[in-house]
Amino acid sequence: MKFKNLTGILKECKESKCEKASDLLSKSASNDLLHIVNTNGFLSVAEPPAESEYLGKMPAKFGIIAPFLGDLDTSDGIGKVYFRQDNSPDVLQKITEKITQAFPHEGEVEPTHALIVTWENVIAHGVPERGDDLNKKRSTFQLVLMSTELSTYAILLYPKDDLQYYSTLVEGERKPVEVGFSKGLTQGWFSWRSTQGSSLFFLPLRLTNSGRRGVWVYHIGSSTFQSVTPGQVTTVAPEDGAPVQSVTEIPEPTYSEPYFEEYETPDYPPYEAETFSPETPSIEIFTSTTALPESEILSHVEAVPQNAAQPSYTQAVFSYYETCSTNRHKCSSFAECRDYTSGYCCHCKPGYYGNGKDCVADGKPQRINGKVKGRIFVGSSPTPVEFSNNDLHSYVVANDGRAYVAISTIPASVGPSLQPLSSIGGVIGWAFALEQPGYENGFSVAGGVFTRQTEVTFQPGGEKLTISQEFKGIDEHDHVVVSTHLEGSIPEVPEGATVQIDPYYEIYQYSSNLITSSSTRDYTVTLPDGSTQTLVYLWRQSVSFQSCPHAEGSRSIPPSQQLSVDQVFVMYDSVNQLIRYAMSNKIGSVNGTPQQNPCYTGRHGCDTNAVCRPGQGNQFTCECAAGFRGDGRTCHDIDECIETPQICGAHAVCNNQPGTFRCECIEGFQFASDGHTCVQVDHPINHCERGSHDCDIRERAQCSYTGGSSYICSCLPGFSGDGRSCQDIDECQTDRCNRDAVCYNTQGSFTCQCRPGFHGDGFTCTPESEREKTACEKHRESMLATSSGGYFFFRPRPAVGQYVPICDSYGEYEPTQCHSSAGQCWCVDRNGQEIPGTRTGPGSRPMCLEHSVFPTVFGPTTRPDANLVSPGTNLLFAQSGKIDHIPLDGTNMKKEEAKTVIHVPDQVVIAVAYDCVDKMVYWSDITQPSISRASMQGGQPAAIIIKDLGSPEGIAIDSLSRNLYWTDSILDRIEVSRLDGRHRRVLFDNDLINPRAIVADPANGRLYWADWNRDGPKIETSNMDGTDRIVLVKGDLELPNGLTFDHHSRQLCWADAGTRKVECIDPYTRLRRKIVDGVQYPFAIVSYGRNLYYTDWRRESVVAVDRVAEREVDQFLPQKRSRTYGITTSFPQCPEVNYCSSDNGGCSHLCLPRPGGFTCRCPTLNNGSCVERDQNF
Repeated sequence: MKFKNLTGILKECKESKCEKASDLLSKSASNDLLHIVNTNGFLSVAEPPAESEYLGKMPAKFGIIAPFLGDLDTSDGIGKVYFRQDNSPDVLQKITEKITQAFPHEGEVEPTHALIVTWENVIAHGVPERGDDLNKKRSTFQLVLMSTELSTYAILLYPKDDLQYYSTLVEGERKPVEVGFSKGLTQGWFSWRSTQGSSLFFLPLRLTNSGRRGVWVYHIGSSTFQSVTPGQVTTVAPEDGAPVQSVTEIPEPTYSEPYFEEYETPDYPPYEAETFSPETPSIEIFTSTTALPESEILSHVEAVPQNAAQPSYTQAVFSYYETCSTNRHKCSSFAECRDYTSGYCCHCKPGYYGNGKDCVADGKPQRINGKVKGRIFVGSSPTPVEFSNNDLHSYVVANDGRAYVAISTIPASVGPSLQPLSSIGGVIGWAFALEQPGYENGFSVAGGVFTRQTEVTFQPGGEKLTISQEFKGIDEHDHVVVSTHLEGSIPEVPEGATVQIDPYYEIYQYSSNLITSSSTRDYTVTLPDGSTQTLVYLWRQSVSFQSCPHAEGSRSIPPSQQLSVDQVFVMYDSVNQLIRYAMSNKIGSVNGTPQQNPCYTGRHGCDTNAVCRPGQGNQFTCECAAGFRGDGRTCHDIDECIETPQICGAHAVCNNQPGTFRCECIEGFQFASDGHTCVQVDHPINHCERGSHDCDIRERAQCSYTGGSSYICSCLPGFSGDGRSCQDIDECQTDRCNRDAVCYNTQGSFTCQCRPGFHGDGFTCTPESEREKTACEKHRESMLATSSGGYFFFRPRPAVGQYVPICDSYGEYEPTQCHSSAGQCWCVDRNGQEIPGTRTGPGSRPMCLEHSVFPTVFGPTTRPDANLVSPGTNLLFAQSGKIDHIPLDGTNMKKEEAKTVIHVPDQVVIAVAYDCVDKMVYWSDITQPSISRASMQGGQPAAIIIKDLGSPEGIAIDSLSRNLYWTDSILDRIEVSRLDGRHRRVLFDNDLINPRAIVADPANGRLYWADWNRDGPKIETSNMDGTDRIVLVKGDLELPNGLTFDHHSRQLCWADAGTRKVECIDPYTRLRRKIVDGVQYPFAIVSYGRNLYYTDWRRESVVAVDRVAEREVDQFLPQKRSRTYGITTSFPQCPEVNYCSSDNGGCSHLCLPRPGGFTCRCPTLNNGSCVERDQNF
């Protein structure tokens, strides 16, 4: 059948998924015969029905040709569908060759036209995957229809390695994709189906009927689809001199009735002939798309011009090359994309080096992180030493080629024996070696994605060790990621012995995708008694990577290069269980004389963030690396996000990093195919989050998202109505208070107050005469009696200069006591004793903590401006590998006294918390990962939790119960333990995606945390024992990074880097208010007095906000600018008790408070010695 007068027009969708169910249709003006290219992987001759009527229900009731039929999706901007008509002689000749090869016994084929359809990078619709869309499994396949004067041939192509899935979800069940032809007028349906059960096995990818694997050719008859005949060559043709392969067993295709026993038979089920008028003209394809706006073409189906460059596939019948227009996003943001005759390649821009897919700035230091697994037999020991996710960290000073490598948690049984193996990290030295003129290090050649296989043979014992390393590219922290596997045996080096490795050379042999080297190395072992022995091992390795074949002629890599390694240092640190390696690396000529210019020797004195530029002789200059500014001797990071606010474009957020920056699309947007432009995601609308609902105001009603674009409205407690209109309930009409109390109704709540002459909380009122006086009341009464001589008939007044204590409504000592005559105030404990270090002078009042567990609050609470600040309070905040402190004078930051209190340069400190009892600061590190602590009164940092952690990004301290809580955004769970790390228990491990900030209110037994899941951010709360978990805030959130709870005002406050707001809510009344908006990129937040203090990634500072005035009031800029992370406060005093404060509540392991009581809980790993119980009061 011929195709004539094809015009592209977009039909309106019948279902809600217009972005994926759209079709491209062609129609002859004379007979209205439709030819429809559908994004679900088929071409039909009639408009298809709704997806629910054909997906998973083949054979179809309409005529189709299906190369890969399933529920497919192209709505993400990356997957595309192309079609084009081609009648060029070279393309028709290639098609003819394929047809002739598949039908060797037929006569000459004379093609006139071809229709070429390509489904490129399409994903399975509705498959849940974590991460951005670039990581989803994608498939590419093609269909070619070639017409002669009398008949038509169909060619189905499945490129090698480009089919990444073989099933899709249909009505909630996984169904295999289908391949076949269906006329629609008969029940005959030829298709390939998997017969391998759940392990789907796509037969067309491996087999053939055309002599070429993955290429299938069919003669499909005339325009009436009279018969479908497969190609007759089932033997795979030799490629590149390979022997002929015969496909001896071809599984049978599946049919609905009738069923045929043998695949080889040419008699496929006949189709009933359609009757057309003899005058029916033939149909021809054109590529006109005038009826379809360009924007719609790009978002649905694209008509490719006849002469457009297209991707090239291994088994393609025609030339279809990948170009930069659709693949630019695969290049580094510091690279440019160039088109070549056979495809595209990425090239790093000037000032950067790499393979184009990964590029780093010249001279910029590099960090490499990863895990080490495997097992090693040491000496004659029959038991191997197991490695299970041991941390590997490396730091490279790129401008002098010096590499430092450390592997943690190495036991003494193997640590000394690993000292000779400096080349475990030697590949890192090769990757970032100092380059001599005309030579390139490993990263310049292979980028950050390659694999390394190494075999080490020790002499004279013959022990063998294999080292497998996979470098996985650059992560979001701008660090190279590597995984290492060790397997084999090594000779024993006695404990206490040291190893010396002399300088050595390695010759690297280069080919297009493979690098090999081998060498013999000597090492000297000095035993504890002073004797030495020199030993030898043989080293063979290969590095495999993927180069860009299209530009091989544009760059010249010497076939052999020499790696020179000197200043080798190895050491096993038995105290910290670390094996350390360090070495200096240079890459250059095999026979050449070493360059003496300081830039090539590494002895130049440039800043570690600078590149050395050689001049004449030994002259050189220092130039700060890209992303840094300075004179080259001293370089400072440039904050591109502040200096160029629009650098990321519309709908994006800029995150500054040392020497670079990263762009992230805001909620509701994603990167388009160019990898840079943020385009809107066409998802169902969450009206609750957008604020486009019709519920009553948030102070009276709650909007709850129910999926799709639906929601429900409900009135908050204390209000009645349908959720769209809510009225206050007058609780005072229902006798909620004691009969001796007065009830005061408020919006959404009420308060109770005992009448004069009665004492209590309003729910219970006791006559004053029946209650025994408290210690404070007796103290006050005695002081008043003394001042009046013991006899008074009027209200007693204290003598001038006399201190009289103040009691609260319960008769207890007020936490803050003042001497009216002296003008001094101080904090007291529950017994009225002054707390040292809290006394203030005239005009100032300390912020003193309450003495006891607070009762549940009803009604409005006190305003936050009622709290003032005590002396001796500090802000503690994290900045990469250190924790700094800023003393507070009232609410003012004493910036000139800021200094570093804890320095841990090998860590990235994220969360910070403080224990006011033991004066200890706690922090989490995501590089190890670990949770550590150190005394603020001096002492060494100590890691308390180092195992079974993914990414601990938030920690909270319960100083009263002596417990530690933390969130883990990789393991997606919340855990609790004792402060020393014992008795770990998982509180929550479900319905968590990206938990980060966490804060405790131990006085009331409540826990709060934030989850910045971009698909559903929320703030949740529960009791501290894990019971009564509820979602507290869900609407109008995007990236709630920071969270803090102020127990004085009962306000839970958070900082959102997506909405760029700081907000607070009363967890009991749900009254929510905005404090400030327009903030930059807040990370963590803490409350103190009337102020909120938050760290900001973009501003790299600590910002103070007056919560009452609702405005920013101050900012602290650290001397060394970099990202600021967690923040907390240190107090000179602590709240004294809760239900778990005394003797751990009588619990054997974990005492976890909750409102009105506590719960004894056991660790997740319980040895049977623990008993759980509840205690109510």
